[in-house]
Amino acid sequence: MASPKSRKNMGPKIAPDPVTAGITVDRLVDGSFLAYNGARLREACRLLAEKMLEPDVTVGLTLSGALTPAGLGRSCLIPLLKAGFVDWMISTGANLYHDTHFGIGLTMHQGRSNADDVALREEGIVRIFDIFFDYEVLLSTDAFFREVMRQPEFRKPMSTAEFHFRAGRYVAEREKALAQGETSLLAAAHRLEVPIYTSSPGDSSIGMNAAAIALEGEPIHWDVFKDVNETAAIVYDAKKSGGKSAILILGGGSPKNFALQTEPQIQEVLGLEEAGHDYFLQVTDARADTGGLSGATPGEAVSWGKIDPERLPDAVVAYVDSTVALPILTAYALSKRKARPLKRLYGKRDALMAQLRTAHAARVTADAAGKGSR
Repeated sequence: MASPKSRKNMGPKIAPDPVTAGITVDRLVDGSFLAYNGARLREACRLLAEKMLEPDVTVGLTLSGALTPAGLGRSCLIPLLKAGFVDWMISTGANLYHDTHFGIGLTMHQGRSNADDVALREEGIVRIFDIFFDYEVLLSTDAFFREVMRQPEFRKPMSTAEFHFRAGRYVAEREKALAQGETSLLAAAHRLEVPIYTSSPGDSSIGMNAAAIALEGEPIHWDVFKDVNETAAIVYDAKKSGGKSAILILGGGSPKNFALQTEPQIQEVLGLEEAGHDYFLQVTDARADTGGLSGATPGEAVSWGKIDPERLPDAVVAYVDSTVALPILTAYALSKRKARPLKRLYGKRDALMAQLRTAHAARVTADAAGKGSR
């Protein structure tokens, strides 16, 4: 028989209490999510609540997959922003476009994934798996964005964060005019000054409508290089000020890479000393063995300098559908943590950029002096 010392890697025994009526989400997660992906989701909940939401941590959220059409903007993301649990975001343009439907008084409906799509097309119904909405929802939202983008304030180059902040004000005004509650993530981010970036602004219906405006001779100028530097500046300040940086990834894709590339931008390209993000939490259904970025592990990210190797134990991947995991993560975090003061990073972007620019200039000067002394 093996000696007790050889069992040092064994954790607590699996002996859960029975699930009872009225059990809270946090008790359910802590008491019943004990193995397999349930255990990974419990680890994710605890990482978020116990470490990522400490006062000195700046939390970036990435959003991919059709989450806002499913109502998760209103049910989960807005509460996270209001509680100060998300400080900056990177989203697909599609999530922000579909989020806007709610803000301007349009509706999405439950449907069936096995519906006859030819019949739906004839009826003017658009389908996102089992979400249905009227084709007029697209036309009305397109018209809204074109009206907004024709305003004089959009006739200058700007980061996508500035574009979304300005557009969010119009969505918030429409919400107010309709006497609606908090229905739009874009409007909430405007009110709370949470900057939202889009890593591929042309890849959505917002980008398509911007292209239509360009055909009219008044192009929207999204400064994607400013996006790269602003996001790097947010992360650099989080670490330079003595705090930590955390990334919460829902799905994967381009938003995941855009958030994680902030560290290679700081270290590899700008030449500034840094070790990588401190906390990595991803919810995904993507496999690692296909080689795609969506399924790339935290360990692989360490090899790029994206994740601090000393913080690798504080990295969790939960292989769960985001529509299942996000409500659980949200409820768990809200039950375990009090609201944090809002960082309102949108209004601090210029100061953060100035700090990054100064640090980079000093590095360039030091490198030049080093070469000259040889």
